[in-house]
Amino acid sequence: MNWIILIIAGLFEVAFASCLGKAKEATGNDAYGWYAGFLIALVISMGLLIKATQTLPIGTAYAVWTGVGAVGTVLVGIFVFKDPATFWRIFFIITLIGSIIGLKAVSH
Repeated sequence: MNWIILIIAGLFEVAFASCLGKAKEATGNDAYGWYAGFLIALVISMGLLIKATQTLPIGTAYAVWTGVGAVGTVLVGIFVFKDPATFWRIFFIITLIGSIIGLKAVSH
C-alpha cells in the first residue's frame, strides 16, 4: 500500500512543479491561484512521502518520489509546455523509469 502512496506523492510533485510553470506564464490573480495550487500540492506530496517512509527505506522512497516527479514533470513539459522531445531526453527518461522499477524490485 505504501508503494501506491509513494507514487501518488510523486504525482503531486508533478502537480506542484506544473503549477510553478503555469504561474510563470500567468499574471495577476491567476498567478496567485497557481501559487496556491503549488502550496496545496506541495503539502499533500510531502505528507504522503512522510507516510510512505514509515515503512519503506528512506533512500529508496526518496529516489522513487523524485524519479516519479522528474519523469512526470518532463512529460508535462513536453505535452503541456511544448518543451523539446529530443532523442536524448526520451532516452534518459526511459533509463530513469528503468531505475525506478529496479529500485522497487530490489527493495523489501
